[in-house]
Amino acid sequence: MISVVKLGLSALIAGAALLGPLVTGAGAAQDVPSVDEIVNRANLMSYFQARDGRAQVDMEIKDSQGRVRTRRMTILRRDLPETDGLENGAYRGQQKYYVYFQRPADVSKMALVVWQNEDRDDDRWLYLPALDLVKRIAASDQRTSFAGSDFFYEDVSGRSIDADVHELMDVSENFYVLRSQPKASEAVEFAYYETFIHKTSFLPVQTAYYDEGGVKYRVYTALEVQTVQGYPTVTSARMENLATGSTTTLNYSDVGYDVELPENIFTERFLRRAPVKYLR
Repeated sequence: MISVVKLGLSALIAGAALLGPLVTGAGAAQDVPSVDEIVNRANLMSYFQARDGRAQVDMEIKDSQGRVRTRRMTILRRDLPETDGLENGAYRGQQKYYVYFQRPADVSKMALVVWQNEDRDDDRWLYLPALDLVKRIAASDQRTSFAGSDFFYEDVSGRSIDADVHELMDVSENFYVLRSQPKASEAVEFAYYETFIHKTSFLPVQTAYYDEGGVKYRVYTALEVQTVQGYPTVTSARMENLATGSTTTLNYSDVGYDVELPENIFTERFLRRAPVKYLR
């Protein structure tokens, strides 16, 4: 899940205005970690806290005219046993995700399984109950809308940090600012993205995507962070499509970690027959 503890961040996560003044010169350069360490630690905070996790997610999609659509789903995440070594401060390994939609009626019982791979494109399968059809999502579709929202399929389980070249652009009073450019530019719609990572917690609190003309067109913002079982956890987040004026907000509840999810539920069999015990 999009995991990211209460560190006095409430005043820091409301949007771009809170990012603080830029600190330049020798004072800003002191004790700055390497780019690899920043990226790896941010990846750990975002996706690899605990061995598994579960959350209820309420999604609100609002278009430019203020019309609202909603979704409710449960997201399950499990790290594979091989994911047990630290590299530069963060786990580098495989994960599996299960997303199950409860409402509204037109998406009820729809399910998504993601196998996040370390050395190749992720595997994704989507179950469409109205057709009783399991559809494999091609790698080329991973940056398309997830359930009609402003989030992409790739946003759900995360983008591999090895897919991009990362550069430290600025060090502000509270944030490291990274610019990331895709190694395979033909496979994505963005030219680069910039991420604000909190210096103390290494939580990514905002990511802005830019097109080839340098125009910002898509922005992710963590709106609220809480402590859950000792883990820093994003409990509210927003994705904005600046080109269309559409926004999608995710609110997380009933978040739990180390709930001992079995690996076999992350399979095609359980796309058609939901693992109800673990979705409550």
